[in-house]
Amino acid sequence: MGDVAVGARSGHDGEEHRGRPAESAVPAADSAVTPGSDSGAAEDDRVTGEYSTAEGEGPGGTARTPKKPRSFWKELPILIGIALVLALLIKTFLVQAFSIPSDSMQNTLQQGDRVLVDKLTPWFGSEPERGEVVVFHDPDNWLAGEPVADPNAFQTFLSWIGLMPSAEEKDLIKRVVGVGGDTVECKGTGPLTVNGKALDERSYVYAGNTPCSVDDQGGQFKVKVPEGSIWVMGDHRQNSRDSRYNQSDKHNGMVPVKDVVGRAIVIAWPVNRWDNLPVPDTFDQAGLNARSAAAGLTAAPQGLALLGVVPVVLWRRRKQ
Repeated sequence: MGDVAVGARSGHDGEEHRGRPAESAVPAADSAVTPGSDSGAAEDDRVTGEYSTAEGEGPGGTARTPKKPRSFWKELPILIGIALVLALLIKTFLVQAFSIPSDSMQNTLQQGDRVLVDKLTPWFGSEPERGEVVVFHDPDNWLAGEPVADPNAFQTFLSWIGLMPSAEEKDLIKRVVGVGGDTVECKGTGPLTVNGKALDERSYVYAGNTPCSVDDQGGQFKVKVPEGSIWVMGDHRQNSRDSRYNQSDKHNGMVPVKDVVGRAIVIAWPVNRWDNLPVPDTFDQAGLNARSAAAGLTAAPQGLALLGVVPVVLWRRRKQ
């Protein structure tokens, strides 16, 4: 606060105080006075705020008067602009609201629910995991024939900045069942198996539905999920047009990871439906993650080779 004192001090200042006893210096609270500042001026600044100078008043022809505060109506557009920028940044990088348009995820999600989707973790390289509920862009015309909403301009704007659930009807929401490297299979009415392990889906599959659908349209299948893709299914198994019924598209029913918007983490609306969306326990069962074992076997020879090379390098360095 070296600039607290205003105006230049006169060269006669020392003469005015000559012969007078020096006043003891007392530190001001909250460091209001800093070295090199006039203590009186600092006290004035701490109490009354900023000052401007006006000629013709006070010693030396100058006086300090408080600046007029800016009008609220002048500051309002700035505040609105800052709020909009923050909302846009949050929607782009952190979380976004989505509205559930159908019954395909009952009873986990009901039509009309609003969910918040985590968009931050994918920026750090995180990929969808089995059991997560994810929002993704339509991979290849999955929504053909579905009714499309027609929001007005104001609703479109609010959706764009993230202050309203997304009005983009090209997004879908399903549960991840298989990830890259998994083998997913349905026989008869189920259970659904992943890498040969049966899933216990009673906690989230719609009551009265069977885990697998007995039909010749895609309900009976055995697929291997390629790397960089996921296999998704709705919790309302007999009322969900998911990966099973899109195997004739260009991705063979898979959803490219790059098309995933993010993971739905919480039901935000209505209030009586507030809840989080955890991964069901069945996806944590031992032996389900066949990819980890395969990765370990692949890495093992490399690790052994590294351990074998280290002693040789140390021996050569000793000789040198």
